[in-house]
Amino acid sequence: MDRLGLRQQLQNYRTPYEEESAFIADFSELTHDPLGYKREQLEGHFTASAWIVNKSRTHTLLTLHRKLGRWLQLGGHADGNENLIEVALKEAEEESGLTSLELVDSTIFDLDKHIIPERPHVKEHFHFDVRYLFEADINEPLIISDESVSLAWITFDSVVDMIGYNPSILRMLEKTSKSEILL
Repeated sequence: MDRLGLRQQLQNYRTPYEEESAFIADFSELTHDPLGYKREQLEGHFTASAWIVNKSRTHTLLTLHRKLGRWLQLGGHADGNENLIEVALKEAEEESGLTSLELVDSTIFDLDKHIIPERPHVKEHFHFDVRYLFEADINEPLIISDESVSLAWITFDSVVDMIGYNPSILRMLEKTSKSEILL
């Protein structure tokens, strides 16, 4: 899926979450900017994430992000790749070592626009994160990458205790619980 496919998905994307729907127009606008897929776009750029759950939908895989010091879903920069599903899959494989990842649906699972704090040599900027739902084998060994301090399969019931208050992760957790009903 290229930027035209993403633009079409964004036009069709509906969410009952006000905080998520508030920035759909910003995501659509960014698809028109060829630099929007590159981290050189200093105001903000696309990233892609994999919300990974086990097949029985009782656990999610989270990483303790080395630079941010927070538990998050796996993902990263598009680095020029307009196919954000490919980006999410590549980042998840690199950051976890998993080979059993399966895309549940090629449509957008979640969107989040969030600020990345300033660091040496990188000014404060926005990540326009497009998230996709993946399933994986919870028994497959994990390999921690340089980007993580730790990786863990967290039970849905323990996510809040592990991450504290992170509305975008809580939203994805809620969506996963709702989608389980539909399966």
